[in-house]
Amino acid sequence: MQDARYIRRQRLKLILIFVVFAAPMVAAWGMVELRIGIPDRHTAHGNVELELPMLDEWPLTTAAVNNQEEWILAFDCAQQCEQRKDEFWRLHRALGREAPRLTRLRIGGDPEPLPGETTSEWQHLPPWHQANSVWLFDPMGRPALAFEANVATKYVLEDIQHLLKVNPQ
Repeated sequence: MQDARYIRRQRLKLILIFVVFAAPMVAAWGMVELRIGIPDRHTAHGNVELELPMLDEWPLTTAAVNNQEEWILAFDCAQQCEQRKDEFWRLHRALGREAPRLTRLRIGGDPEPLPGETTSEWQHLPPWHQANSVWLFDPMGRPALAFEANVATKYVLEDIQHLLKVNPQ
């Protein structure tokens, strides 16, 4: 009688050990097969598949000067320009110690730049232009991300912070 209880207890321990080690595998299989708990989107809020020309090929009145170390946040200031200028100025300040790695290029609006900003105008509207869009360029002037006009500034900030983190100086 004593011996039978001991054997049952040992078998139960063995079964529990198998369950503890098999449960994560079963849970992972269920997540993959049933698509539960797996994100459906990319982490970037902007469009990463861009077919835009290099920044120096854009039809701007003032060429964007880049010192090969700074990312460029270019934004079209066609509507609500004062609000957009302020939002992106605050975004730039929110980068903290990474702020020197970014410069802002405002296209349109008041020709007087805010700190950390350069201004320009369109010579003519290119075919890929969309009013109030935002574009992020890498230090070489290649387009990295494009944001639609309705994307919240906090999402632009998240994407910039992520890109600066994965691309150290």
